Amino acid sequence: MCEDVRVEINHKLSLMGIFYAIQVPQVPVTLLKLVILNHWSGEGQFLSEVRILSPDRTQPIAVSAPSPFQVPPNGYADNVTIFANVSFPAAGNYVVQSLINSNVFAEQPLQVTDAQQPESAMTTETIQ
Repeated sequence: MCEDVRVEINHKLSLMGIFYAIQVPQVPVTLLKLVILNHWSGEGQFLSEVRILSPDRTQPIAVSAPSPFQVPPNGYADNVTIFANVSFPAAGNYVVQSLINSNVFAEQPLQVTDAQQPESAMTTETIQ
């Protein structure tokens, strides 16, 4: 998850503003841009989708259209999903799902916290 992805002149991707959680001055909040990058390996043709679900998993916050992609033999594919004007109505642990051929392949938590609420202070973990 990040704020932006750019393709550089050498065809490498540059990720801007990588994050694992969002702390905002108050909720509800709307993010003007939210980018999800998936890096796929294997082989074959697939449909990729990304969706962001409410903390209780009952409400979709954002849903991408299915996007076809192909992974060549011994290769990889990058899928960049850009969401605009994503609204988070309340603080909580949202769920970012990556789907392949309409089946959930991976989930990543996205914690949204309200800086004005002391009980919602973010915790950090060491990435090893």
